[in-house]
Amino acid sequence: PSPQKNSAFYEIRTYDIKPSKMKDFVELVNKYFHLRTAHSELVGFWSAELGAMNKVVHIWKYEDFAHRTAVRHALANDKDWQGKFISAALPLMEKQHNEVAYLVPWCQIGKPPKEGVHVIWWNESPDHRAAGRHSAHEDARVVAAVRDSVRFLESQQNMLLMPLPCSPLK
Repeated sequence: PSPQKNSAFYEIRTYDIKPSKMKDFVELVNKYFHLRTAHSELVGFWSAELGAMNKVVHIWKYEDFAHRTAVRHALANDKDWQGKFISAALPLMEKQHNEVAYLVPWCQIGKPPKEGVHVIWWNESPDHRAAGRHSAHEDARVVAAVRDSVRFLESQQNMLLMPLPCSPLK
């Protein structure tokens, strides 16, 4: 079935943190984020190591938009979440952005075989990712696919994301 016919989706939330406040924000997340995960499933939570500075990315799974609406309503009314995390976190942020993503039919989210580096694709380490990219640039099939599809590309961003302690995906 088309991924849009499946009502489950993922919300990708990206926060830009004030440069001098990243350490404070991560400490706040580590201390209080269990209050947020009590409401819905956290897929992963990372801080950007390369490609962006003072940025965190977290992904939440929802069964449908009604589920997301119910979770957002519950969070707005959760006094601990609002008082302990939100009131302290908002002054540390510069900007928030969110997107909705559906899994393509042949894709599934699962836990990698061991801890590593996530760059949309799981990699064992930054060096493993670099070696894979180098190999891809030498593969005629990959080069041809990129040439054929680049006309559809509007923008591209690369970030090396490192998991926070609260992240289910490490």
